[in-house]
Amino acid sequence: MNGRRRVVITGLGAVTPLGNDVRSTWENLIAGGSGAGPITQFDASDFPVTFACEVKDFAPGDWVDHKQARRMDRFAQLIVAAARQAEADSGLDIRKESHRVGAAIATGIGGLKSYQDCYDTLKERGPDRVNPFAIPAIIPNMGAGWVSMELGTQGPLMSECTACAASNMAIGDGTDAIRLGRADVMFCGGTEAAINKVGIAGFGAMRALSRRNDEPTRASRPFDAGRDGFVMGEAGAVLVLEELEHAKARGAKIYAEVVGYGVSADASHITEPDPTGVNPARALKMAMGDAGVTPEDIDYINAHATSTPIGDSSETRVIKLAMGEEQAR
Repeated sequence: MNGRRRVVITGLGAVTPLGNDVRSTWENLIAGGSGAGPITQFDASDFPVTFACEVKDFAPGDWVDHKQARRMDRFAQLIVAAARQAEADSGLDIRKESHRVGAAIATGIGGLKSYQDCYDTLKERGPDRVNPFAIPAIIPNMGAGWVSMELGTQGPLMSECTACAASNMAIGDGTDAIRLGRADVMFCGGTEAAINKVGIAGFGAMRALSRRNDEPTRASRPFDAGRDGFVMGEAGAVLVLEELEHAKARGAKIYAEVVGYGVSADASHITEPDPTGVNPARALKMAMGDAGVTPEDIDYINAHATSTPIGDSSETRVIKLAMGEEQAR
């Protein structure tokens, strides 16, 4: 691979609306299960959207000390659980080489529930009653921070906060850190927990969320003519990225190899994609060039697939530009 350090995936961890680990998530996914249902985390009866994809029966105390858990927002709790799973799956002993192990943990919005709780306390009880741990619970980088502290990683630590692209960028940044020799192992992933009053009200006001309250399990319809928005979800997921020879030396199981990464910006609009599709297509072409592959080598694309009217049509245009019309089909 052009003489570069090669990067492979050696561990998986996930806490999702379909299951609280990788196995149950995958089994429910391939069985056609849906994580969508009525919101239980707050009374949403007066909201225009009353359903979401919630993580169910999650116990933070299974993964982190109860005292620490109380200081963490749910988005941080979810990612620590996923990271612990990925650590166990990889078989790594981080303590032996903690300075060579890092993390890149992404989030689009961070501790939104903690922000809401802080504001509610301020409004209802005054500034003297605000939780002193409120700010550390809110700030987006604390997903990465808690993973590093709980697992003991002392290598590069990054927190991508680039909306829907964040977790992909975490994988790309982690890959670059290993390629550049800054680390031998990177825990890379993302987390979100915005199923609360602020999250549902805010995204609902944008008209980004589906309003099919009568059929939650059929509401997400990416690339469908009747699509009307996405379904809010929450989850934490982590991949262990590792330098190939490092993985071989310890006899690690290898799931896949990360061979290319591309990144670009529209410089266009706060929510709507550039209508030409040229800049996102450039990122796809960059990734293929980095990997040394052609469109003909690719048989699957994991689409963004927001199920929004503008998003899906724009993404279709981007894929056709990057892959060519026939190969895209």
